[in-house]
Amino acid sequence: MSNDNAAGSTTGSGAPAPSDRNSLSLGSNGPILLHDVHFLEQMAHFNREKVPERQPHAKGSGAFGVLEVSEDVSQYTKAALFQKGVSTDMLIRFSTVAGEMGSPDTWRDVRGFSMKFYTSEGNYDLVGNNTPIFFLRDPMKFPHFIRSQKRLPDSGLRDNHMQWDFWTLNPESAHQVTYVMGDRGLPRTWRHMNGYGSHTYMWINASGEKFWVKYHFHTNQGMEFFNNAEAAAMAGQDADFHRRDLFEAIKRGEHPSWTLSVQVMPYDDAKTYRFNPFDLTKVWPHRDYPLIKVGTMTLNKNPENFFGDIEQAAFSPGNTVPGIGLSPDKMLLGRAFAYNDAQRNRIGTNFHQLPVNRPHGGDVNTYMFDGQMSYENSGAAPVYAPNSQGRSWADQTGPVEEGWETDGEMVRSAYELHAEDDDFGQPGTMVREVFDEAQRDRLVDQVSGSLLGGVHGEVLERALQYWKNVDEGIGKRIEEKVRADAASEPAEGMGEG
Repeated sequence: MSNDNAAGSTTGSGAPAPSDRNSLSLGSNGPILLHDVHFLEQMAHFNREKVPERQPHAKGSGAFGVLEVSEDVSQYTKAALFQKGVSTDMLIRFSTVAGEMGSPDTWRDVRGFSMKFYTSEGNYDLVGNNTPIFFLRDPMKFPHFIRSQKRLPDSGLRDNHMQWDFWTLNPESAHQVTYVMGDRGLPRTWRHMNGYGSHTYMWINASGEKFWVKYHFHTNQGMEFFNNAEAAAMAGQDADFHRRDLFEAIKRGEHPSWTLSVQVMPYDDAKTYRFNPFDLTKVWPHRDYPLIKVGTMTLNKNPENFFGDIEQAAFSPGNTVPGIGLSPDKMLLGRAFAYNDAQRNRIGTNFHQLPVNRPHGGDVNTYMFDGQMSYENSGAAPVYAPNSQGRSWADQTGPVEEGWETDGEMVRSAYELHAEDDDFGQPGTMVREVFDEAQRDRLVDQVSGSLLGGVHGEVLERALQYWKNVDEGIGKRIEEKVRADAASEPAEGMGEG
């Protein structure tokens, strides 16, 4: 889409900004680059906009548990936690994305599904959602997206018009918006929803073979949802319903569990697969890459102190362990920087020293030292590397086992299209082939109701076309309902006295 605001924006220092839409990468499909100063400055500032609650995912809670691996997936990864028979202690935090700390649990929203595994090789964080996709594919847009879900700068009120303005100007959002506007946008409890790693990650086996992988956590309690009326009633009755439900279930001994499965793609398939496998707005159809069971995650212990165990928990998808790597997913690479940087602002430079964030296996030997609230230190040991005083340091050279090859000119660009890449194909498939007729009816009601909430002018027209692009029939039904409902509303000043 062309930029009608030709004057552009500036950096904080007043220089012309290079782009507010695309981060700098090595080729269209290559990794984003550290010297994209504009992106780093935008993200670092975004991480510090609000203090002290999390910027997105402010409202939430969680519990401790264990991941037990029952299947042999060693042909795909050498990671210690994914070897058959291994049990790994872990922490999970569930959350909403857009709401503040005091918002109701039962608002329609994506749910965060963030896990910290205390493995024998260090902490592995898998920071996902209850959806397998997301609204965006480039992290440059992320601060703008979150602001569109928050509050207006003048009134301080939430605003459907602002939200739909952003979504319709970014059609890559269509898959996730369809997901959220459907039944899964209102899970009945955290125990009754699935979780996903969402991004594509890399697995490496003991022989150095590489694979691309997606994580799926399917609830063993069965999926259950609220309808709009039930969710609204619960928001008024108990704004902390999801938090209370999880805590009390575990307290009763009803320990919720999820079956962990993965989709595995051979490394070379990514180059020619019909969808871009690193595009966070896309899924891999299961008929192409079937689910492979790994094991079971069970939550069996409540936090002893909510602030210490949950609010001070810090997650980052950049926290990996041997046998697991990142991928060329631009959103993943942006989050790998942004999450730990956000924690440095939110809970301090040495957040990794807090008990809930400390690894359980082995000693930590890091050359990060001092700073605010430093508790652990290396005594009189050298604080520099290399050194000749006996303190070890890392010195890996040459190709990295979790890396991938890329070549290309530095560009600001969307991903190159694969054979079947487009923004509306997969959400259309969801509407036509995944939803049943009753779910399609509820989707029409939900979307039309949202569009009546102050959405007007060209944004409304774009939103109606957005849904016709998802599915012509559904789009026409939404338009008819919006037009009819708008026509039936009494004119201002003409209602009953």
